[in-house]
Amino acid sequence: MLKSLLSDVELWNAIRCNDESAFTMLFDRYWVRLYKTALRYLKDHEAAEEVVHDVFLNIWDRRLHLEIESVPNFLLTAVRYQVYNRMRAVKPPVDLSITDVEVFDLLDHNNGESHIKDQELQQELNQYLDQLPRRCQEIFYMSRVNQLSNQEIAGRLGISKRTVENQLTVALKHLRICFKHMSIIVILAYWFFSN
Repeated sequence: MLKSLLSDVELWNAIRCNDESAFTMLFDRYWVRLYKTALRYLKDHEAAEEVVHDVFLNIWDRRLHLEIESVPNFLLTAVRYQVYNRMRAVKPPVDLSITDVEVFDLLDHNNGESHIKDQELQQELNQYLDQLPRRCQEIFYMSRVNQLSNQEIAGRLGISKRTVENQLTVALKHLRICFKHMSIIVILAYWFFSN
């Protein structure tokens, strides 16, 4: 049976059995509706996208423990909760990141140490990528390692360009959360070595 013909309950049961294609189908089925809801409150396209991707990432991460009776109600409630949290945090975030040039200048002080740190960073990246659905990992590697365009990836995998974009957004958001601590560490190292 085609997954597009499956009910939300059937898709959810497949997701709980680690079916990544069912997850993608659920994502595609509800993404626009949830995005419009978040956008209505936040009035910010990027923030609305992040809210929806956070919700779906959270669902995938907690799929084995969540009990969902009504998928649309659950998703709408989750988006509203995320929107509420964003609106409640009215303080603008402090951007502690530094430019790529500054990072490379820092790492260039010691090539041996730099090589070890690069290997550790690559290991950490691989661990974080392993937490994503297999299709999401595949799309990320095709985009970032093989340097394929979104259109080329869509053609090779037989999926829509929009699905590729959505999966890349999920992967990048996940990595941004996982590597959040890195910018603070790099700034502290920069400050330490420059004084």
